[in-house]
Amino acid sequence: MPLSEDEQRILRQLEQQLETDKEFAQNVSQSGLYRHAVRTVRWAALGMVASLGFTIATLQIHFALAFVGFLGMLACAVVIEGKLRAMSKAGYKDVVQVLRTASLNSKAKMRSKFDRNI
Repeated sequence: MPLSEDEQRILRQLEQQLETDKEFAQNVSQSGLYRHAVRTVRWAALGMVASLGFTIATLQIHFALAFVGFLGMLACAVVIEGKLRAMSKAGYKDVVQVLRTASLNSKAKMRSKFDRNI
C-alpha cells in the first residue's frame, strides 16, 4: 500500500530532522553503540581491582570478610564477561576501533595540557 502525499511529506520532514540532529547521529554511530558497554567494562574492572585489594586486606581480619571481597570480584568478572560477549557478537573490530579512538583522544588531551605547561 503506497503512502499518500501527506504521509510522504511527513516522512521527508522526519528524515531531514534526523539528519540535522547531531546528538542523535552520535548516539547511533558505531562508537555510540558501544560507549555504554565499554564504560561498564571499565567500571567492572575497577571494581574487580578494588575487590581484590579488599580481599587481601581482610584476609588478616576474618576469612568471611575476605570471602565477601571474593564474591565482589566474581560478580565483576561475570559482568565483564557478559558485556564482552555481547560486544563481540556485535562486532569485535568496531569495539577495538572505539577503544583506539578513545585512547588517541585522551593522549592528545594530555599532550596539549603538557605542551601548555612547558
